[in-house]
Amino acid sequence: MKTMKKKLFLSVALILGSVLSLHADGLQPHQLNDIKSVGEVAVSPGGQYVAYTLHVPRPISQGQGKAYNELHVFNLENQQRRALITGKVQIGSLGWVPGTEMITYRKSVAGDEGMQLFTISVDGTGKQQLTEFSRSIRSYGFIDKETLVFTALEPKPEKKKELLEKGFDLKIVEEDLRSIDLIRYDLKTGEHQKLTDGVAVFDFEVSPSGEKVAAAIAPRNTTDAYYMFKRVHILDAGTGEVLEKIENPGKLANMAWSPDSKRLAFRAAAKEADAVTGSLFVLEVGEGQSYDELENLVKGQELSVTDMEWQDNKTLLFASEESVHNTLRSINVKNNKQELLLEGGKVAFNNFYLQDDMIVFDGNRPTHPDEIYRFALQEDDPEMLTNHNPWLKEIEMARQEKVSYEARDGMRIDGVLIYPLHYEEGKEYPLITYIHGGPEASVQNGWLSRYSRWGQFAAAKDFFVFYPNYRASSGRGVDFTMAGFGDLLGKEYEDVLDGIDYLVEEGKVDPERVGIGGGSYGGYFAAWSATKFTERFAASVVFVGVTNQVSKRNITDIPWEDYLVHWGFWTHEDYDKVWEASPVKYAHQSKTPTLILHGEEDPRIPVTQGEELYRAMKMHGEAPVRFVVYPGEGHGNRKNTNQYDYLLRTLNWFEFYLKGDQPNNKMPEKYPEYEGVE
Repeated sequence: MKTMKKKLFLSVALILGSVLSLHADGLQPHQLNDIKSVGEVAVSPGGQYVAYTLHVPRPISQGQGKAYNELHVFNLENQQRRALITGKVQIGSLGWVPGTEMITYRKSVAGDEGMQLFTISVDGTGKQQLTEFSRSIRSYGFIDKETLVFTALEPKPEKKKELLEKGFDLKIVEEDLRSIDLIRYDLKTGEHQKLTDGVAVFDFEVSPSGEKVAAAIAPRNTTDAYYMFKRVHILDAGTGEVLEKIENPGKLANMAWSPDSKRLAFRAAAKEADAVTGSLFVLEVGEGQSYDELENLVKGQELSVTDMEWQDNKTLLFASEESVHNTLRSINVKNNKQELLLEGGKVAFNNFYLQDDMIVFDGNRPTHPDEIYRFALQEDDPEMLTNHNPWLKEIEMARQEKVSYEARDGMRIDGVLIYPLHYEEGKEYPLITYIHGGPEASVQNGWLSRYSRWGQFAAAKDFFVFYPNYRASSGRGVDFTMAGFGDLLGKEYEDVLDGIDYLVEEGKVDPERVGIGGGSYGGYFAAWSATKFTERFAASVVFVGVTNQVSKRNITDIPWEDYLVHWGFWTHEDYDKVWEASPVKYAHQSKTPTLILHGEEDPRIPVTQGEELYRAMKMHGEAPVRFVVYPGEGHGNRKNTNQYDYLLRTLNWFEFYLKGDQPNNKMPEKYPEYEGVE
């Protein structure tokens, strides 16, 4: 059984407001609250129903908090949708009881048990709690109707419990780690047995035969281990015995069993230093193969695999990012013959679910967020089945397209460009350059109007918005990704400058009104632009960004990932090179008005990175700088008020400095006008 998972980094939120009154003015910030999107998707065993979660913004009138996740089901036969669980709910981890029309999902219960498994029928009846386990259930899968396999954290040590009861709630860093156990569970009796011990089982797939479990296991339960040290283990589903282990180097993503349980496909990095899990491998289970004997089925292709499913025992379907588009292909694992089934540019999607000769997925397009799509393999175009945002048809959307240009060394670089809503040929406009994070990611030509990506919100204010997929991005193959290895802010940054120059030379962009922004690695680029390349940029927005690589490398929660796939050496081995790539080194020369925003609880790039840049620019720079901290937020904002504030505040910053003749010793108002908030 497979559950399609969505990267929930796509959050939306906010307030009630009119959605039909701004036809010609484009998408407005307060309408962020009106945008709903499909999240997880799971197709029933018989292929008739699609269960899915609907991401519904939490109105600010209900207080600060995350968006809700409702449960809906779509009948593919009669094209009818039914809302099963709605309101102030958080539903997730969808699946189906084998051979039935019962949907499974995780939900929190009162007490210490945390997340437990529930079922509900497609007609909304039969809702019941399926498990009563002493610990919170994480991921799960069925061996049969009566037998479950799931993961859960090992129990807290008794000593720890005693100390907590006495008020000693201290944490001992990386010594209080608890393993993630794989547990076999009898649904009738509640009896259970541990299949693993002392390791971290981050992901797993039960074989169709029910006899084996493919598990992604790391020695420790840390974020670094999740990224870098998961290895493929084939376990006996009855005893937990390790039957086979593949020493895949570096990153490992999802896995998929062939129908006869004889082959296991998995996505992984091509090598330890490869930052993207975009390569595709197939293991002949029980044949004693080593990793060196496995072939990367997409070696040399300019793409990154994002998901795969078996069509039959020798045919594998896979989705991939290719430049700014998403495609679907089939491959015969015996002779490696490929066939393109869905060409790029039709719809943006990453994951899919295969049922007979039909795939179902959540996808989006430039003018519409994620909905349920169906694609028959013999047809040309996917069909959108749901529409949770009909009001968007009344909103005028700006032109959006793929853009390609030549970097200074001749390399072709692709990206996405959104035009000003009221664009006039021959007129120059201000530009917002959005830099994606990672850098092992890419921007697809789909729905980009989210709280942190600006998209149509910025276009409505007559900005160009440029999304370059610079070197080190995914979607162009291993060599393209590796071009950024050990060369942070080298050619990858030049690719961005060359893209801006291209738009200026095209007569579209005013070179004096160029802004830049992004989060994480994108925030790193924005900080670099505001300091080292300050002469090029009139405004910068740095969100949860790296500002001092020397200090960041010692406090991030992914030091091994940083070392293995980005730098290739430790700071003490070449201190000067690391310091040279740190924006704070050049903060004293900044002439770029810079807005710094950071989550106070960010473990990836701790808030002190924002503090360092702010203090250095405030004390020694020549331009306005403002530092905004979001309490309770981590590496990105999840709460409704904070998402709205970020969108409104950053757009105001760009408007203030990229439009008109604002003096560099002034700043926008400290608090924006939160339109629609009662």
